Amino acid sequence: MTKQKPTILVVNDDGITAPGIKVLLEEMQQIGKVIVVAPDSPQSGMGHAITIGKPLRIDPVTIYPEVEMYKCSGTPVDCVKLAVNKIFKGRKPDLCVSGINHGLNNSINVLYSGTMSAAVEGAIESIPSIGFSYDDHTFDANFDHCRPYVREIARQVLKNGIQAGTLLNVNFPQGQLKGAKICRQADAKWAEEFDERLDPYNRPYYWLTGKFVLNDRGEDTDVWALSHGFVSIVPVQFDMTAHHAIPQLNAWSFKL
Repeated sequence: MTKQKPTILVVNDDGITAPGIKVLLEEMQQIGKVIVVAPDSPQSGMGHAITIGKPLRIDPVTIYPEVEMYKCSGTPVDCVKLAVNKIFKGRKPDLCVSGINHGLNNSINVLYSGTMSAAVEGAIESIPSIGFSYDDHTFDANFDHCRPYVREIARQVLKNGIQAGTLLNVNFPQGQLKGAKICRQADAKWAEEFDERLDPYNRPYYWLTGKFVLNDRGEDTDVWALSHGFVSIVPVQFDMTAHHAIPQLNAWSFKL
């Protein structure tokens, strides 16, 4: 009996026409049956936002030959929710992959990322999930050196599975790759600034700017791996409980 190919949901946050999603779906076609559900416009930085105040639309599109594709009017997380409930009709895909994002989603960026939030939603739905990101924001970014890793990491997840409640955050540096490293998320943050300007009516408006501040010199982090030419693979969980803090809080005496 011929083994049935796995079904793979492909999503992103850069929009259904972004070059990164084309690379991802092409690599997933080497592994299984691909269904793409992606935003109809860029949704970067949306985090885990969902649409609740207006209707959602999901429409089939023909962009690449022999690929089942749908554009969604909502967020990356909306795409996963609609895919599971309407496209797959409650039948879970074997794998959910998100990206390839134009720009890194390492360290604290994972919290803001629409790419990673789509993968997180896949994991919440008990689907083995991976988010892929590349350190190049340009539209014509060359993803060729990422391709073998994308394919192999996806194959390993399908073969071995991922522990319930977790997913993988995979980031690629530019240049020649030295290999892949399993990492922890680096302790870093964005020190934001807001560039204030005036509109033609002399009213202020603001552009978000800032710089990435690294507070972590460990050599086991995603930031270190990427800066030294390695692909970083960070296991991520959506249980945000600070378990280590529970004993301290239990020692408090609440005088109520």
